[in-house]
Amino acid sequence: MRLNLDCIPCFQRQALQAIRFVTDDDAVHELVLREVMKRLQDLRWESSPPTMARQVHRLIRQLGGNRDPYARVKRESNDHALRLYPKLKRMVEESRDPLMTAVRFAIAGNVMDFGAFQEFDLEKALDSSLKMRFGVDDYPRFRAMLGNARKVLYFADNAGEIVLDRLLIETMMNRARVNEVSLVLKGGPLINDATVADAVYVGLEKVPGVKFLNVSNGDPGTGPERTSQEVVEWIDRHDLAISKGQGNYEDLSELHNIFFMLIAKCPLVASDLGVSPGDVVLKYRP
Repeated sequence: MRLNLDCIPCFQRQALQAIRFVTDDDAVHELVLREVMKRLQDLRWESSPPTMARQVHRLIRQLGGNRDPYARVKRESNDHALRLYPKLKRMVEESRDPLMTAVRFAIAGNVMDFGAFQEFDLEKALDSSLKMRFGVDDYPRFRAMLGNARKVLYFADNAGEIVLDRLLIETMMNRARVNEVSLVLKGGPLINDATVADAVYVGLEKVPGVKFLNVSNGDPGTGPERTSQEVVEWIDRHDLAISKGQGNYEDLSELHNIFFMLIAKCPLVASDLGVSPGDVVLKYRP
């Protein structure tokens, strides 16, 4: 997806939110906001929103003197979702279609997004997910293709949400032929995106067959860009790819053989998908 002018004030909002997690000093808030505004003026606006976001948040980390401004809220999100995990796992196992229920819960977890929201209600999203109709529903195709997949590439999105990803991954391994999942995480802090540290914290390293891959957070040495040829080759080497969330959709929407799972929180993303804001989406791009 290309950057839209409506993305610019959104980046400013994110900058102010991030630095307020670091300090209560209004002078620092103003400094960061002014510098981000200058950077936004200097950057090319033809790039994708995630490309711009990586550069903006790198600047915020530098100016705020904090490697991970969202560390506290990420830990809280992980703990919150982990408390719900045993109950949700039982609900999946007891449901008529465990895979569908796990998919719904995984998409509901996409509400845990500080890039889009100031706050969210995970329990409400999970409850609603069991009844909500999909804006785009490619689940029959997902189920069919998963039945023939051994190796899955899974692009994770946010901390906390990754607990629901774990539940879906476990369900895919138990209910299908999947025996290997390559989980793609950020190679360093970026908003509340999940990193390897988050994946380990929620127990994903203990799930047999799961391995971790990194993509860039904008800092050197943190992994390839999601739009790179290396990532395209990852997709080609797997039987099936899953992309969670808006940021992954914005970077990967032109690639092929990917199932996109997300809540369409941004009107621009919703429009690109042909759905309404707030719709849940399971869309396949062949």
